[in-house]
Amino acid sequence: MPLRKQTQSIAKLPLDTIIQGDCVAVLQRLPAASVDVVFADPPYNLQLQQELYRPDSSRVAAVNDAWDQFEDFAAYDAFTRAWLQGCRRVLKDTGTLWVIGSYHNIYRVGALLQDLQYWILNDVVWVKANPMPNFRGVRFTNAHETLVWAQKTKGARHTFNHQALKALNDDLQMRSDWRLPLCSGNERLKVNGHKAHSTQKPEALLYRVLLASTSPGDVVLDPFFGSGTTGAMARKLGRHWVGIERERKYISLARRRIAAVQLPDPALQVLATLERRALPRVPFGALLENGLLQPGQTLYFGAQRAVVLANGHLRWKGQTGSIHQIGSLIRGSACNGWDHWLFDDASSGQRQPVDQLRQRLQAAAP
Repeated sequence: MPLRKQTQSIAKLPLDTIIQGDCVAVLQRLPAASVDVVFADPPYNLQLQQELYRPDSSRVAAVNDAWDQFEDFAAYDAFTRAWLQGCRRVLKDTGTLWVIGSYHNIYRVGALLQDLQYWILNDVVWVKANPMPNFRGVRFTNAHETLVWAQKTKGARHTFNHQALKALNDDLQMRSDWRLPLCSGNERLKVNGHKAHSTQKPEALLYRVLLASTSPGDVVLDPFFGSGTTGAMARKLGRHWVGIERERKYISLARRRIAAVQLPDPALQVLATLERRALPRVPFGALLENGLLQPGQTLYFGAQRAVVLANGHLRWKGQTGSIHQIGSLIRGSACNGWDHWLFDDASSGQRQPVDQLRQRLQAAAP
Protein backbone atom coordinates (compact mmCIF):
# COMPACT_ATOMS: atom_id res chain seq x y z
CA MET A 1 0.00 0.00 0.00
CA PRO A 2 1.66 3.25 -1.11
CA LEU A 3 2.70 6.10 1.13
CA ARG A 4 3.31 9.53 -0.35
CA LYS A 5 5.08 12.52 1.09
CA GLN A 6 4.33 15.33 -1.34
CA THR A 7 5.90 18.76 -1.74
CA GLN A 8 4.41 19.69 -5.12
CA SER A 9 0.92 19.81 -6.59
CA ILE A 10 -0.63 16.43 -7.27
CA ALA A 11 -2.09 16.32 -10.78
CA LYS A 12 -4.15 13.19 -10.20
CA LEU A 13 -5.77 12.08 -6.97
CA PRO A 14 -3.67 9.21 -5.51
CA LEU A 15 -6.35 6.64 -4.73
CA ASP A 16 -6.03 4.20 -1.83
CA THR A 17 -2.96 6.04 -0.58
CA ILE A 18 -1.83 7.65 2.66
CA ILE A 19 -0.19 11.03 2.15
CA GLN A 20 2.15 12.05 4.94
CA GLY A 21 2.00 15.70 5.92
CA ASP A 22 -0.03 18.48 7.47
CA CYS A 23 -3.59 18.29 6.13
CA VAL A 24 -3.91 22.02 5.45
CA ALA A 25 -0.84 21.99 3.21
CA VAL A 26 -1.67 18.68 1.53
CA LEU A 27 -5.26 19.71 0.76
CA GLN A 28 -3.95 22.66 -1.22
CA ARG A 29 -1.99 20.31 -3.47
CA LEU A 30 -4.79 17.87 -4.24
CA PRO A 31 -6.80 18.34 -7.46
CA ALA A 32 -9.95 20.44 -7.08
CA ALA A 33 -13.42 18.86 -7.19
CA SER A 34 -12.03 15.31 -7.05
CA VAL A 35 -13.56 13.85 -3.87
CA ASP A 36 -17.08 12.54 -3.25
CA VAL A 37 -17.12 12.52 0.55
CA VAL A 38 -14.90 13.80 3.35
CA PHE A 39 -14.93 12.22 6.80
CA ALA A 40 -13.03 14.34 9.33
CA ASP A 41 -12.17 13.49 12.91
CA PRO A 42 -10.16 16.61 13.77
CA PRO A 43 -8.41 17.45 17.04
CA TYR A 44 -11.01 18.17 19.72
CA ASN A 45 -8.97 20.82 21.57
CA LEU A 46 -9.91 19.20 24.89
CA GLN A 47 -8.02 21.80 26.93
CA LEU A 48 -7.06 19.28 29.60
CA GLN A 49 -5.61 21.04 32.62
CA GLN A 50 -4.52 18.07 34.73
CA GLU A 51 -4.16 14.31 34.86
CA LEU A 52 -7.31 12.24 35.38
CA TYR A 53 -7.36 9.30 37.80
CA ARG A 54 -9.83 6.50 38.53
CA PRO A 55 -11.10 5.81 42.08
CA ASP A 56 -8.43 3.08 42.41
CA SER A 57 -5.76 5.76 41.73
CA SER A 58 -4.88 4.39 38.29
CA ARG A 59 -4.31 7.05 35.64
CA VAL A 60 -6.78 7.40 32.76
CA ALA A 61 -5.17 7.35 29.30
CA ALA A 62 -6.81 10.60 28.23
CA VAL A 63 -6.18 12.56 25.03
CA ASN A 64 -3.07 14.60 25.84
CA ASP A 65 -1.25 14.31 22.51
CA ALA A 66 0.55 17.33 21.09
CA TRP A 67 -1.71 17.33 18.02
CA ASP A 68 -4.72 18.12 20.26
CA GLN A 69 -3.19 21.19 21.87
CA PHE A 70 -3.75 24.75 20.67
CA GLU A 71 -2.69 28.06 22.16
CA ASP A 72 -6.23 29.42 22.37
CA PHE A 73 -9.64 29.33 20.68
CA ALA A 74 -8.51 31.79 18.02
CA ALA A 75 -5.69 29.44 16.99
CA TYR A 76 -8.07 26.50 16.90
CA ASP A 77 -10.60 28.43 14.83
CA ALA A 78 -7.95 29.50 12.33
CA PHE A 79 -6.80 25.89 11.94
CA THR A 80 -10.38 24.66 11.56
CA ARG A 81 -11.23 27.30 8.97
CA ALA A 82 -8.14 26.41 6.95
CA TRP A 83 -8.81 22.67 6.73
CA LEU A 84 -12.53 23.18 6.08
CA GLN A 85 -11.66 25.52 3.19
CA GLY A 86 -9.25 22.92 1.84
CA CYS A 87 -11.90 20.23 2.00
CA ARG A 88 -14.40 22.47 0.26
CA ARG A 89 -11.95 22.99 -2.62
CA VAL A 90 -11.38 19.26 -3.20
CA LEU A 91 -15.02 18.24 -2.82
CA LYS A 92 -17.13 17.79 -5.93
CA ASP A 93 -20.14 20.12 -6.17
CA THR A 94 -22.31 17.13 -5.26
CA GLY A 95 -20.02 16.15 -2.40
CA THR A 96 -20.71 16.02 1.32
CA LEU A 97 -18.60 16.30 4.45
CA TRP A 98 -18.89 14.58 7.82
CA VAL A 99 -17.13 15.96 10.87
CA ILE A 100 -17.24 14.44 14.35
CA GLY A 101 -16.54 16.20 17.61
CA SER A 102 -17.39 16.62 21.28
CA TYR A 103 -18.82 19.59 23.14
CA HIS A 104 -15.30 21.01 23.27
CA ASN A 105 -15.22 21.80 19.55
CA ILE A 106 -18.28 20.77 17.54
CA TYR A 107 -20.16 24.05 18.02
CA ARG A 108 -17.18 26.05 16.80
CA VAL A 109 -16.81 23.71 13.83
CA GLY A 110 -20.52 23.98 13.01
CA ALA A 111 -20.44 27.78 12.99
CA LEU A 112 -17.39 27.80 10.72
CA LEU A 113 -19.07 25.32 8.36
CA GLN A 114 -21.93 27.74 7.90
CA ASP A 115 -19.59 30.73 7.57
CA LEU A 116 -17.87 28.89 4.70
CA GLN A 117 -21.20 28.28 2.91
CA TYR A 118 -21.53 24.57 3.63
CA TRP A 119 -25.18 23.56 4.00
CA ILE A 120 -25.87 21.36 7.03
CA LEU A 121 -28.03 18.34 6.19
CA ASN A 122 -28.12 16.59 9.58
CA ASP A 123 -26.49 16.35 12.93
CA VAL A 124 -26.18 12.82 14.23
CA VAL A 125 -25.64 11.90 17.86
CA TRP A 126 -23.38 8.92 18.48
CA VAL A 127 -24.69 7.59 21.79
CA LYS A 128 -21.90 5.56 23.36
CA ALA A 129 -23.21 2.26 24.69
CA ASN A 130 -20.21 1.98 27.04
CA PRO A 131 -19.01 5.52 27.87
CA MET A 132 -16.10 6.25 30.16
CA PRO A 133 -17.45 7.25 33.62
CA ASN A 134 -16.89 10.71 35.04
CA PHE A 135 -14.50 9.63 37.77
CA ARG A 136 -14.39 12.96 39.58
CA GLY A 137 -18.18 13.05 39.84
CA VAL A 138 -18.42 16.78 39.18
CA ARG A 139 -20.60 16.70 36.06
CA PHE A 140 -22.56 14.38 33.77
CA THR A 141 -20.80 11.46 32.13
CA ASN A 142 -19.92 12.38 28.55
CA ALA A 143 -21.89 9.66 26.80
CA HIS A 144 -22.12 10.98 23.25
CA GLU A 145 -20.36 12.72 20.41
CA THR A 146 -21.91 14.68 17.57
CA LEU A 147 -21.45 14.27 13.83
CA VAL A 148 -22.40 17.09 11.47
CA TRP A 149 -23.22 16.10 7.89
CA ALA A 150 -23.08 18.96 5.38
CA GLN A 151 -23.07 19.39 1.64
CA LYS A 152 -20.76 21.66 -0.34
CA THR A 153 -23.54 23.13 -2.48
CA LYS A 154 -26.98 23.79 -1.05
CA GLY A 155 -29.61 21.83 -2.95
CA ALA A 156 -27.16 19.74 -4.98
CA ARG A 157 -28.14 16.14 -5.58
CA HIS A 158 -26.09 14.27 -3.00
CA THR A 159 -25.84 10.57 -2.21
CA PHE A 160 -28.06 9.31 0.60
CA ASN A 161 -28.78 5.59 0.61
CA HIS A 162 -32.05 5.72 2.52
CA GLN A 163 -33.10 2.17 1.68
CA ALA A 164 -29.70 0.72 2.61
CA LEU A 165 -29.80 2.42 6.01
CA LYS A 166 -33.38 1.28 6.51
CA ALA A 167 -32.37 -2.32 5.75
CA LEU A 168 -29.44 -2.03 8.15
CA ASN A 169 -31.91 -0.97 10.86
CA ASP A 170 -34.33 -3.94 10.60
CA ASP A 171 -36.34 -2.15 7.88
CA LEU A 172 -37.05 0.86 10.09
CA GLN A 173 -36.07 4.34 8.96
CA MET A 174 -32.66 5.18 10.39
CA ARG A 175 -32.81 7.89 13.05
CA SER A 176 -30.21 10.50 13.90
CA ASP A 177 -29.32 8.91 17.25
CA TRP A 178 -26.90 6.02 16.77
CA ARG A 179 -26.25 3.78 19.75
CA LEU A 180 -22.86 2.16 19.15
CA PRO A 181 -20.13 1.01 21.56
CA LEU A 182 -16.72 2.58 21.91
CA CYS A 183 -13.84 0.95 20.12
CA SER A 184 -12.64 -1.81 22.46
CA GLY A 185 -11.50 -5.44 22.62
CA ASN A 186 -9.76 -6.89 19.58
CA GLU A 187 -10.79 -3.91 17.48
CA ARG A 188 -8.73 -1.51 19.60
CA LEU A 189 -5.23 -1.28 18.16
CA LYS A 190 -2.49 -1.51 20.77
CA VAL A 191 1.27 -1.17 20.88
CA ASN A 192 3.08 -2.79 23.82
CA GLY A 193 -0.24 -3.16 25.62
CA HIS A 194 -1.20 0.51 25.29
CA LYS A 195 -3.69 2.24 22.97
CA ALA A 196 -2.05 2.87 19.63
CA HIS A 197 -4.28 5.91 19.02
CA SER A 198 -6.13 7.77 21.74
CA THR A 199 -9.24 8.58 19.65
CA GLN A 200 -9.66 5.48 17.45
CA LYS A 201 -13.26 5.39 16.24
CA PRO A 202 -15.34 2.19 16.10
CA GLU A 203 -15.61 0.53 12.73
CA ALA A 204 -19.40 0.35 13.09
CA LEU A 205 -19.58 4.15 13.07
CA LEU A 206 -17.62 4.52 9.82
CA TYR A 207 -19.43 1.59 8.21
CA ARG A 208 -22.73 3.38 8.78
CA VAL A 209 -21.43 6.76 7.59
CA LEU A 210 -20.02 5.34 4.35
CA LEU A 211 -22.98 3.06 3.65
CA ALA A 212 -25.26 6.09 4.04
CA SER A 213 -23.46 8.65 1.91
CA THR A 214 -21.28 6.88 -0.67
CA SER A 215 -21.59 4.39 -3.51
CA PRO A 216 -19.12 1.71 -4.64
CA GLY A 217 -16.23 3.34 -6.47
CA ASP A 218 -16.67 6.74 -4.77
CA VAL A 219 -13.65 8.49 -3.29
CA VAL A 220 -13.59 9.15 0.46
CA LEU A 221 -11.01 11.55 1.88
CA ASP A 222 -9.98 11.55 5.55
CA PRO A 223 -7.71 14.52 6.38
CA PHE A 224 -7.02 13.19 9.91
CA PHE A 225 -6.44 9.57 8.99
CA GLY A 226 -5.04 8.34 12.32
CA SER A 227 -5.22 4.58 12.68
CA GLY A 228 -7.07 4.17 9.36
CA THR A 229 -10.65 3.29 10.34
CA THR A 230 -12.01 5.26 7.37
CA GLY A 231 -9.70 3.47 4.95
CA ALA A 232 -10.50 0.04 6.38
CA MET A 233 -14.25 0.53 6.09
CA ALA A 234 -13.95 2.14 2.64
CA ARG A 235 -12.00 -0.90 1.43
CA LYS A 236 -14.55 -3.27 2.96
CA LEU A 237 -17.40 -1.48 1.16
CA GLY A 238 -15.65 -1.15 -2.21
CA ARG A 239 -14.97 2.59 -2.00
CA HIS A 240 -11.68 4.32 -2.83
CA TRP A 241 -10.01 6.28 -0.06
CA VAL A 242 -7.31 8.88 0.42
CA GLY A 243 -5.80 9.53 3.84
CA ILE A 244 -3.74 12.44 5.11
CA GLU A 245 -1.72 11.88 8.28
CA ARG A 246 1.34 13.64 9.66
CA GLU A 247 2.38 11.03 12.28
CA ARG A 248 4.46 8.21 10.80
CA LYS A 249 3.64 5.90 13.73
CA TYR A 250 -0.05 6.03 12.84
CA ILE A 251 0.60 5.56 9.15
CA SER A 252 2.38 2.24 9.62
CA LEU A 253 -0.49 0.96 11.78
CA ALA A 254 -3.10 2.09 9.26
CA ARG A 255 -1.30 0.48 6.33
CA ARG A 256 -1.17 -2.92 8.01
CA ARG A 257 -4.76 -2.65 9.18
CA ILE A 258 -6.19 -1.76 5.77
CA ALA A 259 -4.14 -4.40 3.96
CA ALA A 260 -5.68 -7.05 6.24
CA VAL A 261 -9.27 -6.22 5.19
CA GLN A 262 -10.75 -9.09 3.20
CA LEU A 263 -12.66 -8.08 0.08
CA PRO A 264 -15.83 -9.92 -0.99
CA ASP A 265 -15.85 -11.83 -4.26
CA PRO A 266 -16.79 -9.28 -6.98
CA ALA A 267 -18.93 -11.93 -8.66
CA LEU A 268 -21.27 -11.90 -5.67
CA GLN A 269 -22.20 -8.24 -6.31
CA VAL A 270 -22.98 -7.57 -2.64
CA LEU A 271 -21.71 -3.98 -2.34
CA ALA A 272 -24.14 -2.03 -4.53
CA THR A 273 -27.29 -0.78 -2.77
CA LEU A 274 -29.64 0.52 -5.46
CA GLU A 275 -32.00 3.19 -4.18
CA ARG A 276 -35.59 3.49 -5.36
CA ARG A 277 -35.05 6.98 -6.73
CA ALA A 278 -32.30 5.63 -8.98
CA LEU A 279 -34.65 3.07 -10.57
CA PRO A 280 -36.77 3.76 -13.68
CA ARG A 281 -40.04 5.50 -12.85
CA VAL A 282 -43.03 3.18 -13.19
CA PRO A 283 -46.52 4.73 -13.00
CA PHE A 284 -49.23 2.66 -11.31
CA GLY A 285 -51.12 2.49 -14.61
CA ALA A 286 -48.24 0.48 -16.11
CA LEU A 287 -49.28 -2.44 -13.90
CA LEU A 288 -52.61 -2.49 -15.78
CA GLU A 289 -51.01 -2.02 -19.19
CA ASN A 290 -48.72 -4.99 -18.57
CA GLY A 291 -51.46 -7.24 -17.21
CA LEU A 292 -50.06 -7.42 -13.68
CA LEU A 293 -53.33 -5.97 -12.31
CA GLN A 294 -56.82 -5.96 -13.84
CA PRO A 295 -59.58 -3.31 -13.91
CA GLY A 296 -62.07 -4.15 -11.16
CA GLN A 297 -59.47 -5.91 -9.01
CA THR A 298 -59.55 -5.26 -5.26
CA LEU A 299 -56.60 -3.75 -3.39
CA TYR A 300 -56.24 -3.70 0.39
CA PHE A 301 -55.03 -0.99 2.78
CA GLY A 302 -55.24 -2.50 6.26
CA ALA A 303 -58.91 -3.27 6.78
CA GLN A 304 -59.93 -0.96 3.90
CA ARG A 305 -60.64 -2.07 0.31
CA ALA A 306 -60.55 -0.17 -2.98
CA VAL A 307 -61.33 -1.10 -6.58
CA VAL A 308 -58.84 -0.57 -9.40
CA LEU A 309 -60.23 1.52 -12.25
CA ALA A 310 -59.16 1.13 -15.88
CA ASN A 311 -57.31 4.46 -15.84
CA GLY A 312 -55.11 3.47 -12.90
CA HIS A 313 -57.08 5.31 -10.22
CA LEU A 314 -58.73 3.64 -7.22
CA ARG A 315 -62.32 3.98 -6.02
CA TRP A 316 -62.90 3.95 -2.26
CA LYS A 317 -66.15 4.94 -0.53
CA GLY A 318 -67.23 7.16 -3.42
CA GLN A 319 -63.82 8.82 -3.71
CA THR A 320 -61.48 8.34 -6.67
CA GLY A 321 -57.80 9.12 -6.96
CA SER A 322 -54.29 7.74 -7.22
CA ILE A 323 -52.92 5.08 -4.89
CA HIS A 324 -51.22 7.91 -3.00
CA GLN A 325 -54.30 10.17 -2.79
CA ILE A 326 -56.64 7.42 -1.59
CA GLY A 327 -53.99 6.10 0.78
CA SER A 328 -53.65 9.58 2.27
CA LEU A 329 -57.42 9.81 2.78
CA ILE A 330 -57.47 6.47 4.59
CA ARG A 331 -54.36 7.20 6.65
CA GLY A 332 -55.22 10.82 7.40
CA SER A 333 -51.72 11.95 6.43
CA ALA A 334 -49.30 11.91 3.50
CA CYS A 335 -48.87 8.42 2.09
CA ASN A 336 -46.67 6.64 -0.44
CA GLY A 337 -49.18 4.18 -1.82
CA TRP A 338 -46.54 1.77 -3.07
CA ASP A 339 -45.65 1.02 0.55
CA HIS A 340 -49.18 0.27 1.77
CA TRP A 341 -51.51 -1.22 -0.86
CA LEU A 342 -51.67 -5.02 -1.12
CA PHE A 343 -53.07 -7.32 -3.83
CA ASP A 344 -54.13 -10.98 -3.83
CA ASP A 345 -51.23 -12.92 -5.32
CA ALA A 346 -52.57 -16.08 -6.96
CA SER A 347 -49.11 -17.71 -7.15
CA SER A 348 -48.49 -17.55 -3.40
CA GLY A 349 -52.08 -17.49 -2.16
CA GLN A 350 -51.19 -14.48 -0.02
CA ARG A 351 -51.54 -10.73 -0.14
CA GLN A 352 -48.42 -8.97 -1.33
CA PRO A 353 -47.41 -5.29 -1.70
CA VAL A 354 -48.14 -3.78 -5.11
CA ASP A 355 -44.54 -2.53 -4.99
CA GLN A 356 -43.47 -6.08 -5.85
CA LEU A 357 -45.21 -5.66 -9.20
CA ARG A 358 -43.48 -2.32 -9.75
CA GLN A 359 -40.11 -3.91 -8.97
CA ARG A 360 -40.83 -6.60 -11.58
CA LEU A 361 -41.27 -3.94 -14.26
CA GLN A 362 -38.22 -1.97 -13.07
CA ALA A 363 -36.06 -5.09 -13.28
CA ALA A 364 -37.22 -5.67 -16.85
CA ALA A 365 -36.58 -2.09 -17.95
CA PRO A 366 -33.65 -1.65 -20.41
